[in-house]
Amino acid sequence: MPIQSFPSLSDRSILLETAIRAAEAAGTVLTEHARSGFQIEYKAAINLVTDADRRAEDRIVQTILAAHPSHRILAEERGQGGGTDSRYQWIVDPLDGTTNFAHGFPFYSVSIGLEHDGECLLGVVLDPVRHELFTAAMGQGAYMNGERIHVSGIETLDKSLLVTGFAYNIRETPNNNLDHFSRISLRAQAVRRTGSAALDLCYVAAGRFDGYWEVTLSPWDMAGGIVILREAGGLVSGFTKGDFSLYGQELVATNGHIHDQLLDAIHQRPDNR
Repeated sequence: MPIQSFPSLSDRSILLETAIRAAEAAGTVLTEHARSGFQIEYKAAINLVTDADRRAEDRIVQTILAAHPSHRILAEERGQGGGTDSRYQWIVDPLDGTTNFAHGFPFYSVSIGLEHDGECLLGVVLDPVRHELFTAAMGQGAYMNGERIHVSGIETLDKSLLVTGFAYNIRETPNNNLDHFSRISLRAQAVRRTGSAALDLCYVAAGRFDGYWEVTLSPWDMAGGIVILREAGGLVSGFTKGDFSLYGQELVATNGHIHDQLLDAIHQRPDNR
């Protein structure tokens, strides 16, 4: 296959428009189900899925493939699909925060990311409850409802509001984040646990949180929010300050100022302040 150039600004804008249409279509599905009801199935002891997840995912996939039929898609419920040779891969979570949704707790989102040659190119995260649409494309900044957003300026961990999460296998594995949670709670101003990784990343991007960490994540949990956070001036890594991979499970995402301090806390090292 001939080598193609990196997507131009106009191409990125077109791809971002597709992602926004897909997220809004899925958000409409979720809003309808939140009002009319839904069916719940269990994939594991505390890992559930609803028919709203599946319908929202269908709408996203249909919207993307109608505009870009050769592209690959990796979606939480259906797995890999679409073309096989495309340099583009959409990474989709139709309902990030399914447990919240199923209990009527109004904190969940639609998350769509796009990779080009394995590099995160753009992200869209929609909160259909608060009508907040977070968007970013590489090199074009991060926005919420069209207004530019930036990470916070907090410089110390003890003045930081952090957020974290716990995996669905928390009952089965000792690598369940409870040790990190207890240690870091004693060093931060406060720690929250919301239940939507995509929104957690966007809240760091918007300066509502100063940092976020989690032990066990999937690509669709991170793909939409990663670009938004980076374009808002944030920093992303694994549990060591090396190259970040969507396909690694560990994530540390901060405003940049407290990144080393949060890594130190995770590994129980001094702040070196």
